[in-house]
Amino acid sequence: MANKSFIITILALISYMQMGYSQDPEFSQFYANPLYLNPALAGATICPRAMGNFRDQWPAIGGAFVTYNAAYDQYVDAIHGGVGLLVTADRTGGGKLNTTEISLIYAYKFNISAKLTAAGAVQAGYYQRHLSWDNLVFEDMIDPRLGVVQPTKESAPDNPTIGAPDFAAGVMLGYNEQYYGGVSVSHLSQPKFGFYSANNSRLDMKFTIHAGGVINLKEGGYGDDREFSISPNILYQQQFKFHQLNVGTYLTIDPLIIGVWFRHNFENADALIPFLGVHYQNFRFGFSYDVTLSRLKGVTGGAYEASASWQFPCIEKRRHIRAIKCPRF
Repeated sequence: MANKSFIITILALISYMQMGYSQDPEFSQFYANPLYLNPALAGATICPRAMGNFRDQWPAIGGAFVTYNAAYDQYVDAIHGGVGLLVTADRTGGGKLNTTEISLIYAYKFNISAKLTAAGAVQAGYYQRHLSWDNLVFEDMIDPRLGVVQPTKESAPDNPTIGAPDFAAGVMLGYNEQYYGGVSVSHLSQPKFGFYSANNSRLDMKFTIHAGGVINLKEGGYGDDREFSISPNILYQQQFKFHQLNVGTYLTIDPLIIGVWFRHNFENADALIPFLGVHYQNFRFGFSYDVTLSRLKGVTGGAYEASASWQFPCIEKRRHIRAIKCPRF
């Protein structure tokens, strides 16, 4: 228990150190969280949809990194594009450091040719971080004999809550509703995240490149409309000095979807991520687990992630703009 408390406190302290660096929460089910992956995916399915995601990273430590995410998007004929609302809440160190961001997205969509569809998006939101200073315990607060908590000599932050506007952009291409690829850049304004006035640290931009395809394996096999396909994918992300490469594939045998991803951060193999999902009519649910492959294996407990979404009925007249077909998870 002492080791867990120590690790959690260190994680929180990093957030306000003079030379601290920050990194966005990561989700393993990228396409189950499409607006977080790339704002150009807003309205990609044309039909309205609502989505929710939950991730518990390093559960063996106890509340180290817990992230919640909710989103809604749809295509709007009158403005020739998709609109979206994205809310992300990240709780670090059992709630000692809390980050919340809410964003609005507009993605303009158009057909380049009979088979090629494109989208370009802008995202604007508000980024806020809060440090629960009164809940932190420092070494000088504990009496070595009595264990009595005393006032700390550490300097309290100038402002335990900081916030700033935040912006992102992205582009997306879809070919024949079968192949897709995109690029996005988050934190274009690089908002400050230091809790001390002398701390000028900013949230670094995050660059994302992703691509894949949906290969139909069905040749009259089922005799109905159920999907039978395989979907190989690749994703690269970089934020400051942190960078990672993810490769994986999904196999869909409607209503089941199974998949596996491998995540590598270029310094070492990070995780193997098995996935199981179900798609029934307008509802889908997915669950994945990050099996740690690095030196942290056996210590952190990996990461659990769950996702759910509901696809609302679609108005057929909107079909003059083709959907950009991506994996459901």
